[in-house]
Amino acid sequence: MILGIDEVGRGPWAGPLVVGAVVLGDLEIEGLTDSKKLTAKRREVLDGEIRKKALGFGLGWVYSDELDNIGLSDGLKLATKRAVEQVKVPYHEIIIDGTTNFLNNTAKGDYVTLMKKADLLVPSVSAASIIAKVARDSYMHEQEVKYPGYGFASHVGYGTAKHRQAIEQYGLTPLHRRSFAPIANYIESKNVTSKDIGNVGELIAQSFLESNGYRVVASQWRTRWCEIDIVAENNNEILFVEVKTRNSSKFGSALDAITDKKRRQMHLAANMYLVNNKTNKNVQLAVVAIDGRVGRMLKIE
Repeated sequence: MILGIDEVGRGPWAGPLVVGAVVLGDLEIEGLTDSKKLTAKRREVLDGEIRKKALGFGLGWVYSDELDNIGLSDGLKLATKRAVEQVKVPYHEIIIDGTTNFLNNTAKGDYVTLMKKADLLVPSVSAASIIAKVARDSYMHEQEVKYPGYGFASHVGYGTAKHRQAIEQYGLTPLHRRSFAPIANYIESKNVTSKDIGNVGELIAQSFLESNGYRVVASQWRTRWCEIDIVAENNNEILFVEVKTRNSSKFGSALDAITDKKRRQMHLAANMYLVNNKTNKNVQLAVVAIDGRVGRMLKIE
């Protein structure tokens, strides 16, 4: 009953960090090894078998904005904690691939054994490396659809020449780790502002609204006193939308930005828009959070 732990995504310029945690028990799965030594097709086959047969497994995700806020070291600890919390079966030992105890200073820290090349030597660690790799690669393949031209399906966020060229051509996305040296240097050299990042988020939000049956009738609408990121409508409703571009795994982090003051500003902006744009439709304020994976919307009073 060993809980094996391994991570993937420590070094990319974009995308999440993912930690896998697996308990196999006495289960034997043929072909388990370091995920990097397997073809993508073989990893996917093994991933399905692990998920079906393992006694317990978990995946801990830490997204780009979280890494920017807390740093890679604390990000690894957080992703490991999130993965382990999902494993509900008992185990008597934890083996982490590498030389750093990411569970140190937790209740489970004393049960950890550190082992170099554990993903080659310990089946449960191999399994953890495989499910983490497949989950992250699948996620990055999905981003290719959201951000065409960046090549995320091929380089999955790592610093290839194609990735660097795409950044030079198209700029940054919400996926990019702005605290990582290559991206930070790009921001400094190009004088990229938070507004530039926000503009990308608004384009994604418009696509998200359209896919949910809304038609965008105005964007970045502003007066001397207030502004609205997006005005959208369907047959029954008109939305006044505030867009928050964050790579958080939970929508609440974007909603936290809607303070009472911001809410009053949104009310003012909506009322001013309606003075010159009469409508019989239901009027609704909303927040759309763009986290690099998908848009999420919450309607507010």
